[in-house]
Amino acid sequence: MGLSSPAVHERVGKLEAAGVITGYRAIVDPAAVGLGVTALVGVIESDSVDETGIEEALAAMPEVEDCWRVAGSEGYVLKVRVTDIAALETTISALNRIRGVARTRTTVVLSTKWEGRHGGEG
Repeated sequence: MGLSSPAVHERVGKLEAAGVITGYRAIVDPAAVGLGVTALVGVIESDSVDETGIEEALAAMPEVEDCWRVAGSEGYVLKVRVTDIAALETTISALNRIRGVARTRTTVVLSTKWEGRHGGEG
């Protein structure tokens, strides 16, 4: 970029202050920490649903890594990471017990080709 270290630091500080850069994170290999199973779970809501209650219950579940509110037959799509298939079954059962959840639809990830916009490259 042709900028000195202080200039880069100043530019990054301005981007943080403007809300363009919203944080930093470590990218951890889930399998290395014992989370070898990833699944995408669609949550189908019941007709009389309290979104806030569902969202609070989902946020309280450590297995739910990401949660998106979506359009279509499913109200939410979740990325779930667990240790094994038995833990996934337990998690799905817990999801189905949340008030306002009619049912779930689960897709087990066989392999991850990339995550994130830049293909997971550091």
